[in-house]
Amino acid sequence: MTQPVTIIMIEDDEGHGRLIEKNIRRAGVNNEILPFQNGSDAMKYMFGADGSGLSSKGKAYLVLLDLNLPDMSGIDILKQIKENEHLKRSPVIVLTTTDDEVEIQRCYDLGCNVYITKPVNYESFANAIRQLGLFFSVIQVPPAE
Repeated sequence: MTQPVTIIMIEDDEGHGRLIEKNIRRAGVNNEILPFQNGSDAMKYMFGADGSGLSSKGKAYLVLLDLNLPDMSGIDILKQIKENEHLKRSPVIVLTTTDDEVEIQRCYDLGCNVYITKPVNYESFANAIRQLGLFFSVIQVPPAE
């Protein structure tokens, strides 16, 4: 039996967070969405108190990651997730305002699954998230080892 996928949203902009959640719901996705406004709290949740990631064993996560966070770099979070034996299969979707070619390549090199640049315009952003929600409803996410 497959675990329901928990969406881990690491986004420090509350407005963006609400917009993302609302439009994922509009696309008919009912999965639990856990919002984190900084990297440290999200990391504590996924990696557990001992930092090994073992506490996430058997859980299926899909990570929505903003690169520009107040306390740590999204790149570091991506790197740590993809280097962790328990979490490395969790899909990571980078959702950020940065459309720098080098950053994009770096994220894919580190193992991000999808890189999305946040549109500046509200309508386009809302629409992009709805499309992402439809994508969530069809992708398969393996549980952590």
